[in-house]
Amino acid sequence: MKLPIYLYGSEVLREPAKEADLNDREAIAALVEDMKETLAGADGCGLAAPQVGRSLRILIVDGTVVSDVYGYLKDFRRVMINPVLIEESEETSEYSEGCLSVPGIYADVRRPSRIKVEYYNGNFEKVTEEFDKFACRMIQHEMEHLDGHLFVDKVAPIRRKMITRKLQNILKGRVSTRYRSKLE
Repeated sequence: MKLPIYLYGSEVLREPAKEADLNDREAIAALVEDMKETLAGADGCGLAAPQVGRSLRILIVDGTVVSDVYGYLKDFRRVMINPVLIEESEETSEYSEGCLSVPGIYADVRRPSRIKVEYYNGNFEKVTEEFDKFACRMIQHEMEHLDGHLFVDKVAPIRRKMITRKLQNILKGRVSTRYRSKLE
């Protein structure tokens, strides 16, 4: 089932998410399937559970939607349950990011170029994996949602000033999306 995506200003986006109870596999699997359907309907490349109103440490990424630009992502999909960042590079890269919860706003964000993450996959198996390039960026972006942070928190102060009006419009509900959205 497609779920509404919570927009900038919604409280759930600013709360640190709780660990998902791995004993509740049926509920987690159902949420993951709903998140996949929601993400596909919104044409995004990543979605965290807080973005659909669930304060749980679950995220999904799907690089196939950007594989025309990043060919190496043509088969890249991940379900991450209770992910933990265990290592990040000192080397960084900058890229323009957007977010389904902050529609119509894009800004350059500097992030580590490589990370190592430990998580449970969709089969509830513990995995430790390293990521780089755009996969690394997608995962870092979604993991920040799990800690109550948004990409707009990381933009340069001058850019932040430039997007303030757009952010205020989202807060006031003056925004249009091609997907179901909600401000709460």
